Amino acid sequence: MSQGKKITYLATGCSITDLHYSFALGRSTLGGIIRDVCQLIWTKMKEMCISQPTEENWLYIAEGFERRANFPHCIGAIDGKHIRFIQPKESGSLYHNYKKYFSFVLLAVCDADYTFTYIDIGSYGRSSDFYFQANTVLQTNDG
Repeated sequence: MSQGKKITYLATGCSITDLHYSFALGRSTLGGIIRDVCQLIWTKMKEMCISQPTEENWLYIAEGFERRANFPHCIGAIDGKHIRFIQPKESGSLYHNYKKYFSFVLLAVCDADYTFTYIDIGSYGRSSDFYFQANTVLQTNDG
């Protein structure tokens, strides 16, 4: 399969079913190709697109919160959102949340200009706020 066909899903937003019929490939094969392409894009571009935080970054962000919101010493606004979806096969109650639907959790941190500085996607919907915050790289073991 050509490289162009591999990224059609990402570029057009068409469904896997559409690709299944267009390219005569199985849905699971297409899912694997999409996963591989996304992993390759992430591996090659993460350093270029997402910088590691530095003390200078934190100070700049804190200045932004103090300037815009009169909120000193703040280095990020954090929130989680349950993203509703259809229950995956054989997942049991892992994704069933307290709101009585199936979801995964998007946890995000942004600066004072609403720019994302951290994103964690995929915690099980049944997880509590404490669980998904405690199980990210934001959590430290400094005591």
